[in-house]
Amino acid sequence: MTLDVPNLKSDYDQRLRDEAAEEPTLEVPQGEPTKKTQIIAIYGKGGIGKSFTLANLSHMMAEQGKRVLLIGCDPKSDTTSLLFGGKACPTIIETSTQKKLAGEEVAIGDVCFKRGGVFAMELGGPEVGRGCGGRGIIHGFELLEKLGFHDWDFDYVLLDFLGDVVCGGFGLPIARDMAQKVILVASNDLQSLYVANNVCSAVEYFRKLGGNVGVAGLVINKDDGTGEAAAFAKSVDIPILAAIPQNDDLRKKSANYQIVGTAQSEWGELFAALGDNVAEAPPMRPAALNQDQLLALFDSKDTGGDVVLEPATMEDMRGKNAKPIESLEVVYDDV
Repeated sequence: MTLDVPNLKSDYDQRLRDEAAEEPTLEVPQGEPTKKTQIIAIYGKGGIGKSFTLANLSHMMAEQGKRVLLIGCDPKSDTTSLLFGGKACPTIIETSTQKKLAGEEVAIGDVCFKRGGVFAMELGGPEVGRGCGGRGIIHGFELLEKLGFHDWDFDYVLLDFLGDVVCGGFGLPIARDMAQKVILVASNDLQSLYVANNVCSAVEYFRKLGGNVGVAGLVINKDDGTGEAAAFAKSVDIPILAAIPQNDDLRKKSANYQIVGTAQSEWGELFAALGDNVAEAPPMRPAALNQDQLLALFDSKDTGGDVVLEPATMEDMRGKNAKPIESLEVVYDDV
């Protein structure tokens, strides 16, 4: 009777031997995606034009027939303000607090609004001096998950993140693989490229820990043609997705909350091309620069790259109190 029972251990051992005999490969399996939604996090220095870029990009994508959800993750809440013509919408954090005090649950209609085919919401942040912005981001996403975020049917979810802040809350999409890829927005100035380089460093760090988020490319905003941002993109090995010129018409329209990411605008073609590039660009693994390499992108007379560090002395530190200190060394007379 026992002869009819298969030797499970022997079969298991044989399968292990067969697997060990296979040649290893470093190729990542390229199967069909299990979920069609692309979640893209956009990072950049405060005031560099992320909200301008995203509001117009999302509007153009929706105009092209895509289902787009725009989520503002910056405490300034300026992303949706531009999309809604200057109108501020209730933030998730603010609404959650009010509903909790009233003993009510937050509904989608309380925090998500539509314009031009774009669905948009703002996470918001705490009042000045009364809380941590990064913790507010984490709380906001926890609430989105309760509202069924992972079951929503969108082609693209665009997240607008402040890049200056490097705490865990603002690094959430990279640290937790919440996004498939990151897009950087910068200009031809050192500070915005410093922030972009920091984000590349974060991506590199979490990739070493097993993360999968990559950088899809760089959007150069307010491009004056000097070329530093393009040189940065080449140095860290990421593509340029669009170069939005430094233009007075664009500046005025942005200041007046006017959408230019539409086929009816003279800038429509630029944002249509950006939409195509954003959709198709694969997540790259950038090679972040060190401080000296970053400074080398600029003329040394503009950045202080020629400055030589001169070490301070204890006498410098003591200033007027710098008096000779008697030595405690014992000196013996010659015998």
